[in-house]
Amino acid sequence: MSQLRFSEPEVTIELAREHGLTDEEYAKICDYLGRTPTFTELGVYSVMWSEHCSYKNSIAVLKTLPRSGPTLLVEAGEENAGLVDIGDGMACAFKIESHNHPSAVEPYQGAATGVGGIHRDIFTMGARPIAALNSLRFGSMNEPRVRYLVDGVVRGIADYGNSFGVPTVGGEVCFDKSYEGNPLVNAMSVGIVKVGETASAVADGVGNPVIIVGASTGRDGIHGATFASEEISEASEAKRPSVQVGDPFTEKLLLEATLEALRTGAVAGIQDMGAAGISCSSSEMSAKSGTGMRLDLDKVPLREDDMSAYEILLSESQERMLIVAEKGREQEVMNVFDKWDLNAVVIGEVVDTGRVTYLRDGKVKADIPAHSLVLGGGAPVYVRETQKPEYLEKTGTTDLSPYIDLEDVEGTMVKLLSSPNIASKRWVYEQYDHMVRTNTVVGPGPSDAGVVRIKGTNKALAVATDCNGRYVYLNPRKGGQIAVAEAARNVVCTGAKPMAITNCLNFGNPYKPEVYWTFKEAVGGMGDACEVFSTPVTGGNVSFYNENPHGAVFPTPVIGMLGLIDDCDKDTTRAGFRTEGDEILYVGAPRIGIDGSEYLSFIHGITAGDAPDLDLEFEAKLQAAVLDVIRKGWVASAHDLSDGGLAVALMEKAIFSGLGARVSLDMPGQSITEMLFSEAQSGILLSVTPEHFEQVRQALSELEIPVFHIGSVAGSYLIVDEFAELQVDTLREIYEGVMPGALSQTQTV
Repeated sequence: MSQLRFSEPEVTIELAREHGLTDEEYAKICDYLGRTPTFTELGVYSVMWSEHCSYKNSIAVLKTLPRSGPTLLVEAGEENAGLVDIGDGMACAFKIESHNHPSAVEPYQGAATGVGGIHRDIFTMGARPIAALNSLRFGSMNEPRVRYLVDGVVRGIADYGNSFGVPTVGGEVCFDKSYEGNPLVNAMSVGIVKVGETASAVADGVGNPVIIVGASTGRDGIHGATFASEEISEASEAKRPSVQVGDPFTEKLLLEATLEALRTGAVAGIQDMGAAGISCSSSEMSAKSGTGMRLDLDKVPLREDDMSAYEILLSESQERMLIVAEKGREQEVMNVFDKWDLNAVVIGEVVDTGRVTYLRDGKVKADIPAHSLVLGGGAPVYVRETQKPEYLEKTGTTDLSPYIDLEDVEGTMVKLLSSPNIASKRWVYEQYDHMVRTNTVVGPGPSDAGVVRIKGTNKALAVATDCNGRYVYLNPRKGGQIAVAEAARNVVCTGAKPMAITNCLNFGNPYKPEVYWTFKEAVGGMGDACEVFSTPVTGGNVSFYNENPHGAVFPTPVIGMLGLIDDCDKDTTRAGFRTEGDEILYVGAPRIGIDGSEYLSFIHGITAGDAPDLDLEFEAKLQAAVLDVIRKGWVASAHDLSDGGLAVALMEKAIFSGLGARVSLDMPGQSITEMLFSEAQSGILLSVTPEHFEQVRQALSELEIPVFHIGSVAGSYLIVDEFAELQVDTLREIYEGVMPGALSQTQTV
């Protein structure tokens, strides 16, 4: 046997620093242990106390969010994913997480394993995944490296998700130079489970056997958690071994075996092995139950020879779970996994010591108090220094009046349609299977949210991801509010009532006071909106250190919104026009200001002003009113106003349907530029049949929602007063051609 694994270096303060630990943290580890840690123990602490696992720089802020509500079955952070009661004895488990850093250096596997990991979080709770979404951010497609990243990330998501057999029903793809070198790859999964049949990540029952199931353990992904907790640099390319390698076919087997094993009743606790691998699952399960584990790493099925205890514990090899079985019933569990041709090996037992003890070659390699490793236990918690960024003084006082006067409205509308942030993402979503399992009611493309039927019922879930990082950059608090508001508006426009959110908070280095101030403000804004919309936070993910040598990404708190449709046959609403002759209504707030707009950014190359205008109380009233008239069956189509404002919403409604419209902007008080291109919030375009026109107008007016009749669906041209006359087929050609044209260029690393 090789002696390599016995050649452990001497643990010193210098070695601790190399592991990403501060001097104070190293001293705290020595205090917990009452001695100098072994090399293996140092490795375990380094991954468990990394930002990715411990949330040490964010948990104090996250606890300010509304984290409970009448439909929540578990509080945020209590389990692997949020769990919401959707009625009729059913619950929805959903969560979003990041895989940004791995995707930056190895886009295909980075994105693929992000998809695999988030699905495991869902089925580890006993829920069957029924839908997937993703939120992607890249730099300019003019850059060869960006085109390489886009291609790799999308293929990784598609290949893993399609092979796994869960439909990708929605998401978003955005481009801005701030994401150059540090793309954001956020993956979301949604699952269904019967209330009372969920599994928990616990280690109850002293003497219960601990079983590792799924794939074998290799050296891929070692220190992936710490890699995700540092800035991207030129040295990151050398950390490809920190990127995990996924196998969707093994994950499919693991899904079916896990759900079958849970049905035996012999599983006392279960947790996915994601970041930090065995270290994380064993310590978190133990700490949650106040117990401990004694694990023999010699019994772990390995893919590679001579792996040390350090490597086995820190490996993030994919498609693995840790199960605590009822004593005497472990064979029932193991038989299920054996039937599915998966490893299932007893590697230890639950003990009453409160410690996680790991053995290799018959020797104790690590013996650690479980609580000292985990979030909410002994892991450090920091509140960092804050400072309002200096750039806000400049952006907030920029004179935007020179950009209000617009001579060529038609040309500007056409040009704006070719913005990569607005143009069709068909090139992306056509690589995803969004109809597998046949429950998809509305897939990606012509809708504000994806809609998936709950099998065996008429109910459906509407799900959306949303965030405009530019808004958060210009006004973090208002930008956080808008991210929640727009995600809620998206599901409302499909006929769904918003219920709860998950979030993936993508920011720069928290040790920089300006970044931490922005983080706190954005989270505060999210909390403001969640309180108003009664959409509690079920959990999610914080991804710090999203920086490259040129600076931080736009602060991007992505919101994953869950909505419920009571009758998807009757209530589900699409975005595009439906029938010629229908009347077009603009409902909502005035179109005021061009601050932070895509018009300013894409047409004039300026990111300035405030975030767009938003009144949260009015937004909530608008959403409730529009949902009411949708559910009464009076609305033919609904589309929210967001990037590009009213101009883009009109063009998209025409493109989605192939129908034109005659529009007259008879709305008071704004310039034509503001009316068409303002991204002020709380605006929705409805089309209604003539027979329901007065009913809708009266119902909304009674609720004090401004209603403007601006035109009707007609012909094959979109005509806007005397300003624009645009053929719908030409608009579609422009809209659909942007991404294929950009990505057809040679892609290089």
